[in-house]
Amino acid sequence: MNNEQPIIVGLDIGTTKIAAIAGRKNEFGKLEIIGFGRANSNGVQHGMVLNIDQTIKAIQTALENCYASNPNLPINEVYVGIAGHHIKSLQTRGDIVRHDTDNEIKQSEIDQLVNDQYKTYIPAGDQIIEVIPQEFTVDNFQNIPDPIGYSGVKVGANFHIITGDKNAIRNINRSVEKAGLKIKDLVLQPLASAAAVMGDHDLEAGVAIVDIGGGTTDLAIFYEGILKHTAVIPFGGENITIDIKNGLGVLKTQAEQMKVQFGSALADEAKANTFITIPGLRGMAAKEISVKNLASIIQARMSEIMDFVAYHLKQVGLDNRMLNGGIILTGGGSQLKNLIQLTEYVTGLNARIGYPNEHLAPGHIEELAKPMYSTCLGLILKGYNDFENKKKQFEETFVKINVPESLQEAKEEGEEEEAATSKNIMKPRKTLKSFLDSCKMGLIDMFKDETDAEL
Repeated sequence: MNNEQPIIVGLDIGTTKIAAIAGRKNEFGKLEIIGFGRANSNGVQHGMVLNIDQTIKAIQTALENCYASNPNLPINEVYVGIAGHHIKSLQTRGDIVRHDTDNEIKQSEIDQLVNDQYKTYIPAGDQIIEVIPQEFTVDNFQNIPDPIGYSGVKVGANFHIITGDKNAIRNINRSVEKAGLKIKDLVLQPLASAAAVMGDHDLEAGVAIVDIGGGTTDLAIFYEGILKHTAVIPFGGENITIDIKNGLGVLKTQAEQMKVQFGSALADEAKANTFITIPGLRGMAAKEISVKNLASIIQARMSEIMDFVAYHLKQVGLDNRMLNGGIILTGGGSQLKNLIQLTEYVTGLNARIGYPNEHLAPGHIEELAKPMYSTCLGLILKGYNDFENKKKQFEETFVKINVPESLQEAKEEGEEEEAATSKNIMKPRKTLKSFLDSCKMGLIDMFKDETDAEL
């Protein structure tokens, strides 16, 4: 069975690193990592590709390192994450009146409802990236997770729409395609990270995923099994490094090293009488830096990021203890000492670090269980979800073509009875798979323009 599963590649184009991970599901449904490469990122700032040439080189270096880990690896198509402060979200409502009221609601009608949302007015220069249904209504029945199989005259839904800047999307397209790859789908980074670190129980309890990257902090808020809100906060670990560099008068590499080795998100927890010695430049005297001063600089920026998180939670009315799952911190910046305590203090919610290891097969590379690879592994999971959905659709079509009509009708009648019975017994549980299913794919062609073909 393992060999039947496709190899899916996630490409995370970040501000500080570009990572390429190739994975395949084993017979237990866990990801086996069969290729891994990373490179330093130079052409990306705040999650946006600014220098295409530098980004192409970095992607190619990450791919070369991935091939070095497994020379027989075929990499043609990739799932790519998208972030940046140009990302915005809005809530909409859509309804359709059904003409064929004698029959049950079909998938094609839901697809029409979703596709209608792409006509929503958005500012010039922006493009819709994702349209995610939240909950459906059929006539007077509210809060239906999946209306297929229901009967009614009017079907509607609330939608969460995610938009991004056309040029920013085009720059990602060009960078990946000029590096010799084809983009299978663009996925919002907070949704990819959420898929990697969140289980079904988290989705049910309600959580906020806070992915602290190099240039941005990505936020995804889930409540009652529904994606309630997404946001991209334009600050991340790189901002903390620059704050340390400017505040303490050191080199950027020294600032990064101090942040990782001695940094703390709480100044009160740092020892007042501990100092770091930095070698002087070109014969100058060595510099003594207080660990407490270092922690004060980190705390100031981290508090600002968490204030943004608290603001977004308040915007959607979830700033109190309604999120039973609390906050899941992930991304490279989540590894700062005492960050959990600071998060709990600022937001008033419980917090924990989210590691992407619950979907990984045993015996994986230890490095990949770090929070900084959550987005990349989430992209692979999104790819697998798309593959499994297509396979299921193909099998259903194949069965309908090959099974004799009398048997097919009997089967469908049995399924209808079973569906009707189960509908009266219980409401379907929201699962991680249903959340991934709701993320619409295949939008990449919309972002291509005629000039891309010539380049």
